[in-house]
Order: sequence, then structure tokens, then C-alpha cells
Amino acid sequence: MTKQVQQLDRVIIRFAGDSGDGMQLTGDRFTAGTAEFGNDLSTLPNFPAEIRAPAGTLPGVSSFQLHFADHDILTPGDAPNVLVAMNPAALKANLGDLPKGADIIANTDEFTKRNLQKVGYDASPLEDDSLGEWRVHAVPLTSLTVKALEGFELSKKDAERSKNMFALGLLSWLYHRPTEHTITFLEQKFAKKPEIAKANIAAFQAGWNYGETTESFSVSYEVKPAKLAPGVYRNISGNQALAYGLIAAGVQAKLPLFLGSYPITPASDILHELSRHKRFGIRTFQAEDEIAGVGAALGAAFGGALGVTTTSGPGVALKAETIGLAVMTELPLILVDVQRAGPSTGMPTKTEQTDLLMAMFGRNGESPVPIVAPSTPSDCFDAAIEAARIAVKYRTPVYLLSDGYLANGSEPWRLPEISDLPDISTEFATVTDEEFLPYKRDAETLARPWAIPGTAGLEHRIGGIEKADGSGNISYDPNNHDRMVRLRQAKIDGIDVPDLEVDDPTGDARVLVLGWGSTYGPIAAAVRRIRKAGGKVAQAHLRHLNPLPANTGDVLKSYNKVLLPEINLGQLALLLRARFLVDIISYNRVRGLPFKAEELAGVIQDVIDSE
Repeated sequence: MTKQVQQLDRVIIRFAGDSGDGMQLTGDRFTAGTAEFGNDLSTLPNFPAEIRAPAGTLPGVSSFQLHFADHDILTPGDAPNVLVAMNPAALKANLGDLPKGADIIANTDEFTKRNLQKVGYDASPLEDDSLGEWRVHAVPLTSLTVKALEGFELSKKDAERSKNMFALGLLSWLYHRPTEHTITFLEQKFAKKPEIAKANIAAFQAGWNYGETTESFSVSYEVKPAKLAPGVYRNISGNQALAYGLIAAGVQAKLPLFLGSYPITPASDILHELSRHKRFGIRTFQAEDEIAGVGAALGAAFGGALGVTTTSGPGVALKAETIGLAVMTELPLILVDVQRAGPSTGMPTKTEQTDLLMAMFGRNGESPVPIVAPSTPSDCFDAAIEAARIAVKYRTPVYLLSDGYLANGSEPWRLPEISDLPDISTEFATVTDEEFLPYKRDAETLARPWAIPGTAGLEHRIGGIEKADGSGNISYDPNNHDRMVRLRQAKIDGIDVPDLEVDDPTGDARVLVLGWGSTYGPIAAAVRRIRKAGGKVAQAHLRHLNPLPANTGDVLKSYNKVLLPEINLGQLALLLRARFLVDIISYNRVRGLPFKAEELAGVIQDVIDSE
């Protein structure tokens, strides 16, 4: 029987199961096939921080959401059209996000009395009327996988581990995803264990065949490739893009790149990725702690390298003193902060935008530092190059504020032409007939010379005690200190950043929605919804948070109302109110999750209606 194929313009799928069920791998593989097919896509991995929460419990649920479409999309989607629930905990943890009429593919083998009791079900929701508002497909994924692998020399337990590949095969059939990429991946991943590779491939193919032959699925779906700008694309996560951006920055600056880092969620992937690229002059150092990591990076900057350190909020707190030292010594250094939920250890695998004020002011004394914030996973590449440009041109440490949503999420990225990347090279100080003054400043940038240590004739003092203007000698003179404080501030204030661009198609919107960092996608998607419904609204997004674009105040004052959604309690709003005396309307949520477009659209409409 030939099954019906239904055309869709977009789909949101969420894989959910126990931490040991391989949901992140399953989602990643489905994403790879989707990218290969040519859809636009956006992903949202969501997993617990615990190394291994008790099996079958709500704290142990891990999920991976993928939104793919035949057109340009901006977010991982508000609510899944399809939920693949590997056990009762996965169903219960995610059911509240599922719209009525959505599909549930449930692994019936795991809906045992014991597993149901773990999450508070008195009876199986698959057997009563509690799921009547959804389309439920009860599939014994585990037992079907074991049966498909009967010919392999595997224990029952080992065979059961391949159930995620069976589910992947089923979903790949259901949405016409290519299979070659996954098969090649499994062959390479288990190259040293060919029997395991063959078993996983067999489970994957069995899932595909099940979809083709079972009567449970009478319809399959097709989402045509998106019409993207010409070029070579690859799927990329924020952390990968940031690592590649740092590599490109080192090449474009003509400097060796040194990363001093201590592993911390969700920034560790940058260390892992950079460690694979030694051929580009990359040196990575996994330090014994956060302070050692940034200290080594600053030492590398002193030695003439592009120094980088990566961390998250708790690590930023520990690195603060050394960042202050970088401000005093005026050396180029990039501090990547992949923000996560706090305070303290907080929720390590959940996202927030709560480190902005710490990046602005979290050091003793007047110690200004530039701040750059990427807006999408692929934008992390360009933001890394921009942070490096500022660091080397102005001889300053620079904060790059990513977050967990950008770091772990992914989207298609069009590979740039090498010739289009900016030249951010700089010159080191050289010996001349004049006396070398280590704090003699460039007239345009106010940057001091960058002298390679050990160069005869360029000897100078370094350290954290206040420097005398010009000579760099230790100075306690009150007037000199006042001058140096103001010079360091003026250097940061004078950094050249582009004007804030405003998207206002009609030119007569009265409400501006402003954002920064990872809120770009949800805000832009919400703005699209408002405009599609006939509403008028402008949008602007800040990449440079210190210094702000020169026209920021004029932009804010040109609209009747300015709405600023943040995943914090209003940190940027506080800064803008203080500086520009504009009554910013804050919208704040700190749930460890990105905003939903529908949620923001409702907030925007309320602000428009209040006009």
C-alpha cells in the first residue's frame, strides 16, 4: 500500500527520554540529516546538570527540540508538533508544552508499573482517556529494537541501548530525512567496534522499515528545502562557531592564539574544539583552576599572543582580579563568558543573561572593559572576530557574552569567504632613537605600545600598581592617578562601533522592541507575528554593550515606548535608564529557558494597545 505524503512548511520535534537514552545524540543526528537536506533549522538541547540522575525520574529527563522549515526561521519553536517520549517521565515532563492535536510517539515498553509510580502516575496514561486531546502512537520501541538485533552477539541490555537509533530511523522515515549521513556517522563512531556499529545501523534501518510497513503511520510528511542565499552551508552550534571565530581571529590578527581555560558548563566545548586545531598555531592549556586559566592567558598576551580564556558565571567571579590586572597593564585579552543560570552554581545547563552587570562593573576600581554579545549561534563566529579586533587595536581585555542557549543551539551557517574577513593585524613596538615610553598612547585609539618581552631597548615595568603616564613607572601621585583613570575610560569610550540599526519598515512605528544577545531570535519572530497581523513595531538589537553605539540615545528617544525583554531582572534596562533617562519597559523572565515568540508577541501587542 502506498502511503500518503503530506507537505508541511515547518515542523517542531522534541525527543525526550532518560539521560541514558541518548536523546542528545538522536537529536544531533536528526539535525545533521535535516541540515544535509537543506532545511533552515534551529535547535534547543535541554538536559540535566546531574551526571546521572536516578533512571526514570523527572530530574533525569533529557530532551532535544528541533524546528525545521522550508523558509527562514528564527527560533527552535514555541511548542513541539511531535513528542517522542521514551518513558513516562519524559511524557510527564514535556506534556505541558504540547499543543492539543500534536503527535505523541510513546515507547510502551517503558510504561511499566514501577516506572509509572516513579513519576506519580496511578495508571498508564496510554490506557486511559487522559491523552485524548493528542494523537498517540504507542510503539514498543525497546522490544522492536531487541527483536531487530536478535542475530547480533549482543546481550539484551546492550541491544536495548540502540532503541534511540530505532526511534531515529522511524522519525527519519516519517519526515523523509536522508539516511546516508547517519549510517556513515555510526560506521565512523564505532569503527573500533564493528559489531556495535552494525547493530546500531540495523536498529536505525529497522526503525525506518517499521514506519514504512506499520499501519500506525498512514501518512508521512515532507518539508521541502529552504531557499537560502547561495553559498556553502553547514550546521553549527554557538560554541563551535565561537571557536572557529577565535581561530579566524588569530589568523587575521597574524598572532598565535593561546587559550587558558578551566572546564565549566556550558563553555567547555570551546576548549575541546580549539584543542583540535593546533595546525593553526592554537595552543590550549587546561589549567588547574579558573584563576590559573586567565593568568596564563594574560601572560600569553604579555608575550605577544592573542590571549583567550573561556568560562561561565562562577568562573568570571574568580577571574575578576586578573581582568583588573589586564585593564591596568592594558594588554589584549578576550574573556568568553557563556552565561548560565545562577547565582552560585545555579542551574549549570540552563541559560540566562544575568552576567551583564558583572561584566560591566565586577572589578575593583574604575576598570572599564568593552563588551560584545552575539545574537545567534552562527553570529558567535563574527562576534569572536569583533572581540579580537577591539582587544588588539585598543590594547584592552574584552568580554564576549554568549549564553547556554547560543552555545548548545545550532543553525545553518554560510561559510564566509576568507577574503571577506577583516584584517585585524597590529604592529608590535620597535626600537627607535627615541626613549621607549610603554604608556605613550596612540593619538587616535589611546592604545599603548605592545612590546614583546625580552626585546633589548623595550624594557619596561609591568604589574598591577598604578602607572605613571608615559613612563609606566609606579606612581602614587593623585593627579596622575586621576589622569590615568580618565585615559583608560576615554580609550573604551572611544572604541569605534557601528551605529545601532533599526528595523522599522513603515517608518512610523511608535513602539520599539530592543534586545541584546540571544533574545534576538524570539524577538524577531514575535515582531514578524505582529507585523503579519497588521501591527506596526520597530526592532533594534545591540551587539556592543560597552561602549554603546553613539546613536543609541537618539534611537531610544525617537519612539514613544521602548520594550526591552531580558532573561534577567532588567540589567540592561537599568543601564539605559540611568544613562539616557528613558523610561524603558522591562519584560523579564529567568526560567533557564529562552523566550517563546508567542509570549513576546502578546507582550508587544499589549504595549502597542496601551498607546
